[in-house]
Amino acid sequence: MTMMRWEPPRDTLTLRQAMDRLLGESFVRPLSLWPQLELADVPIDMYQTDKDVVVKATLPGVDAEDAEIPISGDILTIKGEHSEEEEVNEGDYIHRERRIGTFSRSVALPVSVESNKADAVFDKGVLTVTLPKKEAAKPKKIKAKHKSEAKGVRAKKTKPEKAKAAEGKADK
Repeated sequence: MTMMRWEPPRDTLTLRQAMDRLLGESFVRPLSLWPQLELADVPIDMYQTDKDVVVKATLPGVDAEDAEIPISGDILTIKGEHSEEEEVNEGDYIHRERRIGTFSRSVALPVSVESNKADAVFDKGVLTVTLPKKEAAKPKKIKAKHKSEAKGVRAKKTKPEKAKAAEGKADK
């Protein structure tokens, strides 16, 4: 076990740091005060390929027909509703975390997409939305050519070539 020297000035918070922390947590992230409200968030993964932007959202207990996926400009929204399956009438709840009610999650898309060609698949509680990129947003590859193969590009003569050309004109 390593022994470390305790340095009170370094290890304690200043009054300013304590106030920043208090105010930051309560106003910037007010949901941290009520952890049950954080469950309303819809966890997503978003990635892009050369052709598509793919968004995966975990929606356990939601049927495909209960999910709405509107796209407005560059904002994708996933909406839906969790409904209660059963109510316990014989006893009191000790702990209840399962979500009930509506949810919504909006994300900004990184590039322009063709929303009319979007595809959404629901499988085992995971919604996968595939959005094809607009042609202008797709990456382009430019192949470099050797200067002697390039069209419309005149190759500059090197110093030895210029000297030979000059000698040929002088001999005439």
